[in-house]
Amino acid sequence: MSEQNVTKVLLDESEMPRRWYNIVADLPSAPPPVLHPGTLEPVGPDDLAPLFPMALIEQEVTSQRYVDIPEDVLDVYRLWRPSPLYRARRLEKALGTPARIYYKYEGVSPAGSHKPNTAVPQAYYNAVAGIRRLTTETGAGQWGTALSFAAGQFGLDCEVWQVRASYDQKPYRKIMIETFGGVIHPSPSRLTAAGRAVLEKNPDSPGSLGIAISEAVEVAAQNADTNYALGSVLNHVLLHQTVIGEEALLQFAKIGVTPDVIVGCTGGGSNFGGLVFPFLREKLAGNVDVTIRAAEPASCPSLTRGVYAYDFGDTAGMTPLMKMHTLGHDFIPDPIHAGGLRYHGMSPLISHIYELGLMEAVAIPQSACFAAGVRFARTEGIVPAPEPTHALAACIDEALRCKETGEPKVILTALCGHGHLDLAAYGAYLSGEMTDHALTDEQFSAAIADLPSVPA
Repeated sequence: MSEQNVTKVLLDESEMPRRWYNIVADLPSAPPPVLHPGTLEPVGPDDLAPLFPMALIEQEVTSQRYVDIPEDVLDVYRLWRPSPLYRARRLEKALGTPARIYYKYEGVSPAGSHKPNTAVPQAYYNAVAGIRRLTTETGAGQWGTALSFAAGQFGLDCEVWQVRASYDQKPYRKIMIETFGGVIHPSPSRLTAAGRAVLEKNPDSPGSLGIAISEAVEVAAQNADTNYALGSVLNHVLLHQTVIGEEALLQFAKIGVTPDVIVGCTGGGSNFGGLVFPFLREKLAGNVDVTIRAAEPASCPSLTRGVYAYDFGDTAGMTPLMKMHTLGHDFIPDPIHAGGLRYHGMSPLISHIYELGLMEAVAIPQSACFAAGVRFARTEGIVPAPEPTHALAACIDEALRCKETGEPKVILTALCGHGHLDLAAYGAYLSGEMTDHALTDEQFSAAIADLPSVPA
């Protein structure tokens, strides 16, 4: 197959990856351990057992390079995997760039995003362990939708706490979650002690992913038949997402092309890690020379502004301490439309890779992101979710630099979901009502003031 006339590159079901890839096995140094907040000692399996099944705990700490994908998980994956790799020829033409832009499209999944790549195995392992119900948080609603779908595939109940700002902005996301069988609450809610504590201080709180995590963790910890499921940040979540990058490697091999630049949007890090980790493996092995770049919102810039420190993964301080790029667990981002990127911290694994100098990061205002999303929709015919518009904006910036230099670079991104349930956000942009929020120095200083004290 030649690149010259290709618009989309497809894989057969027989070519679908049968193993997840663990980047930890190939990094020059291991990431810092997760710590118990009381003892400040590395957490063990018993510390995580109230929330996760042992199979996922083992995946969280494994040093093995590959983990086999269970057949029951592959069977559900086949509903949409392998996902297509597209060349954005019409966008290239509109930009007048010599660059070649490719995107791995994850919006073909039942939930419309990349999130089922981890929701399905998480539901499977919990069902095998005898769990009856899963609780979780969700921002824009992509994760809550995916877990509700996945839970139904294995006979589990699913209860979702959605960040209040997104809950109000996206009413059809609630209906979709309920259609898949999930139960959904706006967060902060009065159903949990964590939620009530926030509402007592601020009855009009827009919520945050950190608050929603606290609520979901609280309910899971109090019920023996219930576990918690997380849609990003943790190692096992990023592990499951590597089917994206593994497929992309095979698809590029079919057309004899290697990306020069890979761009992914980052909130907690699952979409980004899933795309780039297999390529980073090849870079570390000396097989490719590729620039890896994360694109995050200017109003929640954990990589480009956050400090690299131990912090809680939630607002109430119920989780273990993770060393990550963080804006502080008390940080409540402005209610931007890219709700899936409104998290105070970054995946510890991606934070470690960033500290090693193996990747770059940029922060982009949401109006520039939606401008890129509209441009992409009008050329490529897909309305992107607000989250990947950050990566599209960074791709367009790179392509326009190539226009100036004449370099025919190959640019890859993951279009991690469609925006069919985010049209109110596009309406705000198209009507000129969208405003940009940038993190001020005062907000940043206040947010990191209460970071846990962990001796070096």
